[in-house]
Amino acid sequence: MAKEIKREVVKASETKAEAEKAPKKKKVDTETGEKEVVQAKPTGNAVLKRVFAVVFWLLAIAAEVAAIMLLNGYLYIPYDLKTLLIIAIALDLIFVIIGSQFWKKANHINPPSEKNKVWFFLCSQMGLIVAVIAFCPLIVLLLKNKDKLDKKTKVIVTVIAAVALLVAGACSIDYDPVSQESLAEAKSEVSELTDDGTVYWTRYGRSYHCDINCHTLARSSTLYEGTIEEAFAARRNDPCDYCAGGREAKLAERNAGEAAESTATDEPAAETAE
Repeated sequence: MAKEIKREVVKASETKAEAEKAPKKKKVDTETGEKEVVQAKPTGNAVLKRVFAVVFWLLAIAAEVAAIMLLNGYLYIPYDLKTLLIIAIALDLIFVIIGSQFWKKANHINPPSEKNKVWFFLCSQMGLIVAVIAFCPLIVLLLKNKDKLDKKTKVIVTVIAAVALLVAGACSIDYDPVSQESLAEAKSEVSELTDDGTVYWTRYGRSYHCDINCHTLARSSTLYEGTIEEAFAARRNDPCDYCAGGREAKLAERNAGEAAESTATDEPAAETAE
């Protein structure tokens, strides 16, 4: 007999006023026993998160400008220049990363459309673009500088700035961007597979599930419950292969790719035969 696992299901949707109160709990019966359902906090406002992102990015640019002014001598602070530059670079890095997290969260709440590929890329990877803007000019000036810094200090600060750029870029990339079209497709599939549009996900998993009794959730003690929009906002936009049609979607995508490759291969052969 399979071991019974005590499981919590956390509801993602709730009004802001209710979220501030003690979490409401209820019991539900599943195939693996009685589970506890706990209502969680709402996902938040995409517009507000984008505003926060822009504010932090402006602070990052301000830190970069301060570092450039210190380097060029336009800003004088009676303190060790190397230390001041490192502090400015650290602040630049922190502000870029915080802003990028807000922006990525907003994109998963209210994703951009994929109809315009260029705009979709710019909107999805705005954090990476800002990271480049927030560090590259400073790095170029550090490499060109010959007067303000000695050789050892120049190397140290330049390396720190380059590492900060790499870290900021890595933390700002959206490795799994979401589009309006993918969200609409997921909503359509979930409406067909569920009665009320409710999906489930786990704290560390990357998929959403349409069935609370899915065997892939058997070892999870806590589940989150919400709409597909809330699942996407929580960065759970991969359908489960077993209960949410993920396997069929991946097979269809792979078959479409193979068909396209086959067509591309056959066309040159036909031209040669002619």
